[in-house]
Amino acid sequence: MKLRSCLFLALISLALATVPAETARRPRYGGVLRVEIGAVVSSLDPAAPAENSREAAAKEQMYALIYDRRTLDGPFSGVSGSGPFQIAEWEPGKHATLTANDGAPSGRPFVDSIRIQMGRPARDIVLDLELGKTDLSEIPPEQGRRAADLGVRVSVSQADELLALVFPAGRLATEDARVREALAAAIDRASIVNFILQKNGEAAGGLLPQWSSGTAFLFSTAADAGRAKELFAQIAGAPKLVLGYDSGDPLEQSVAERIVVNAREAGISVAAQAIPGAGAAAATRSALDVRLMRLRMSSPRPRRALMNFLTALGPLAGIDASLLPDPASPQEIYDRERAIVGSYRVAPLVWLPQVYGLSGRVRNWKAPGPGETWPLADVWLDVTPEAEGEKDKL
Repeated sequence: MKLRSCLFLALISLALATVPAETARRPRYGGVLRVEIGAVVSSLDPAAPAENSREAAAKEQMYALIYDRRTLDGPFSGVSGSGPFQIAEWEPGKHATLTANDGAPSGRPFVDSIRIQMGRPARDIVLDLELGKTDLSEIPPEQGRRAADLGVRVSVSQADELLALVFPAGRLATEDARVREALAAAIDRASIVNFILQKNGEAAGGLLPQWSSGTAFLFSTAADAGRAKELFAQIAGAPKLVLGYDSGDPLEQSVAERIVVNAREAGISVAAQAIPGAGAAAATRSALDVRLMRLRMSSPRPRRALMNFLTALGPLAGIDASLLPDPASPQEIYDRERAIVGSYRVAPLVWLPQVYGLSGRVRNWKAPGPGETWPLADVWLDVTPEAEGEKDKL
């Protein structure tokens, strides 16, 4: 009996001794969440056009913080100030401070406020994470491996952003489908993934990733310089192509330069040209024969994701964006996808994940999937010594 009593008391003492540590790890309110992003958001007015795809994506994330959260497939609901946070400070293109909305329909967020710094270069973002100067940052996929090697906590989503070549309709140089097919065949997607993205992505042959559609493996991603040369040699006049890329996107610039090299090896003349912001780009855009574009999946559901892509690309590339049946069978989705890819109006290149860096004190973070936004209302900050020193253990 004495032995059992002693054992029981020992177990109780051990349990009580662990309570403070467990309590410290439970969700807590308070603190300032420091966020850095590379995009520059000039306006939070929904009617104001974004300068580029990165600004458009960042605006969507900010809208989700100050409006009611959107559902997976629906638009934003509610009015300004009905979201989990409210705007306290706003300096366009530089920084924003958001404070917790005590009256939010979804409940008060854990953190007191969020301080967002915009326009941060990728290398500075990684350095600030390493030094503990920020808590949450978007990291370009090509910088993900470097950040991890430096001991930064890295969170990676499924590959849900497509980088593709899009051929605008009505351009004389690319109206012959053989020109489009030749350029698509010349591109070494494996090199883009391995060297530019540092293996943080995957080659794309279709408009939907394998994890979503289950049919991506049916599309070829292999380069075929011989086929490209053969096709291009059939075309009288050997047109010279102008390839546009976002002037504010280092990844697009690197990929564009790689495409120029691949095309030259296949005997195709391509010149890369930076596209300035939306306000000054009308003349430049009209002179482009082909464009690099980023397309973020709006939903994990294949039909919805494909329809959103076609709706976005239709006016530019002259693609039929008529509705697929709802629901659509896997065969119907695949047939539409194959028809678009087979027209070579769109040449898929690579699938990119969303990469985030986290400080040791960030808790309850989950990388958002397609159609989801940053779960910052659910994030809380752990200020225990163990959390502050967590980075050193990685």
